[in-house]
Amino acid sequence: MPIAIRSDKINLSSEKQTEEFANKFLKKIKPGNIIFLRGEIGVGKTTFVRYLINGFQKANKQEITEVTSPTFNLLNEYQVNNINIKHYDLFRLKSVEETNNLDLFEDSNNIITFVEWPQILKQKPKNLIELNFEYRKGHEARSLEIKGLNL
Repeated sequence: MPIAIRSDKINLSSEKQTEEFANKFLKKIKPGNIIFLRGEIGVGKTTFVRYLINGFQKANKQEITEVTSPTFNLLNEYQVNNINIKHYDLFRLKSVEETNNLDLFEDSNNIITFVEWPQILKQKPKNLIELNFEYRKGHEARSLEIKGLNL
């Protein structure tokens, strides 16, 4: 089954396609990467992160944990061997000043950072990968466009 739709947009219309792509993507990212996830509510950002984190856990023979949206507590963290995965959700923040104490761009060789709703941020960190999720055909299908990483 082809994974690309057209013009390097990736079809994520089903849970299976989202899981397959997350497993492919996890092999390409590395500690130090910061991944911005953009897209409307319900388009699949957290679902993608869940499959990715669970994929890391499976690959490292660790127990699969529940991965939920950090909308209310701003940050969920997951430890997979020596890699710390930080999953932020900035949806409820009103100003960039509210991010000052979050260590969003902490420079570390053992951290992978996911940031949902990064629109509030003014700076673009080094090692940035941007994932733009969107609905297609009304809300019947979903796709993803990637900037900053070649698959």
